[in-house]
Amino acid sequence: MCVNGTVMEETNAINATSSHKGGRPKKGIKRDQLLAVKCTLIERKVIEAKAKSVLLTVSEYLRALGLSGKVDRHQKVLPKEVLAVTATLNHMAANLNQIAKKRNGIDELNALERAELQYFSGQFKGLAQDIKNHLK
Repeated sequence: MCVNGTVMEETNAINATSSHKGGRPKKGIKRDQLLAVKCTLIERKVIEAKAKSVLLTVSEYLRALGLSGKVDRHQKVLPKEVLAVTATLNHMAANLNQIAKKRNGIDELNALERAELQYFSGQFKGLAQDIKNHLK
């Protein structure tokens, strides 16, 4: 050690002129945008557990899932034309059924006519359901 505190003076002089800054280095791209997500308590716990299971924070997990993950959509939107055809077929089947019921009440149909009406009503309903199932 030097006499009269010269070591301390030299250290202070060196620190004042050096460019060494303390603390964490600055990031190139700062994540400063906040995105709020509403969920139930149970959903929150599930998300937190899934993030923990892959050793990520919730933010890292949701960011990775949102940017690169795929989420299955349970609900598909059918084209307007398909919905219109399906609606028309359902309407026709309902009308056939109503005609058969009215006809059976006022003027009885013979067994063959009743069977045909019932058959065509079922065919229309089946066709409408097949169209929906095919497009799923």
